[in-house]
Amino acid sequence: MAASMCDVFSFCVGVAGGARGAVEVRFVSSAKLIRKGETIFIERPLVASQFLWNALYRYRACDHCLRALEKAEENAQRLTGKPGQVLPYPELCTVRKDLHQHCPHCQVMYCSAECRLAAAEQYHRILCPGPSQDDPQHPLNKLQEAWRSVHYPPETASIMLMARMVATVKQAKDKDHWVRLFSQFCSKTANEEEEIVHKLLGDKFKGQLELLRRLFTEALYEETLSQWFTPDGFRSLFALVGTNGQGIGTSSLSQWVHACDALELKPQDREKLDTFIDQLYKDIEAATGEFLNCEGSGLFVLQSC
Repeated sequence: MAASMCDVFSFCVGVAGGARGAVEVRFVSSAKLIRKGETIFIERPLVASQFLWNALYRYRACDHCLRALEKAEENAQRLTGKPGQVLPYPELCTVRKDLHQHCPHCQVMYCSAECRLAAAEQYHRILCPGPSQDDPQHPLNKLQEAWRSVHYPPETASIMLMARMVATVKQAKDKDHWVRLFSQFCSKTANEEEEIVHKLLGDKFKGQLELLRRLFTEALYEETLSQWFTPDGFRSLFALVGTNGQGIGTSSLSQWVHACDALELKPQDREKLDTFIDQLYKDIEAATGEFLNCEGSGLFVLQSC
């Protein structure tokens, strides 16, 4: 019988050491040789969110799963700053724009009807700003602007990941189920939490954390999670996301390059294609630097700490 979500750790939790001072560790074992580059397993996050500066700078991603929404050629044009950039083998691009859908109320984009419905069923009904999507006075927009003002690229977390955690609980029929799931992630001591917050927000983190807590409370307060909105609880939630959030990166251009690598070509055609791709990445580095992907973070039952 399949384990419930709350029991999913039973697949990968072991105990190191004897009974005295036993330490729980999570691991995955394999019965076969794993080759370099081979996919070990695929896991959907409990909740995920694109980084706010990444989204602001037009890295277009599905608002639910973060799959890239740009065609590979569009991606290359934007990253190189060359509107006329053309890619060979355009048929290798996996982006299906005909499947894209938007929220009919706030217009955020999804890669598919499945993602739009999944978001609506889990958290988006709570977070959807409707026609106030671009209103700077909307509580969620004020929260996001405050976050961008204290957490600059390169980004490592997003306040909206925390918002989606709260919205998931607010919207759920079985709120205790989600509270139990989120409570299973690693926690830290008060001193460790402060260190994590310091790394995310900088030297003035205490005042910034309180501002974020106030805006977070105004936008999202939920009685079931009242502890998360206290100063200590909010710091703990912040540290939980900072500790357990796993980076997510997607790129239609990268997928196109991998598909090109798999092509069976004549030696001269392979050399020509490889030279083209090498130059393309040099052009991207000159124009954009290291920021190539749609980026965000998520909480995973198996992969997170």
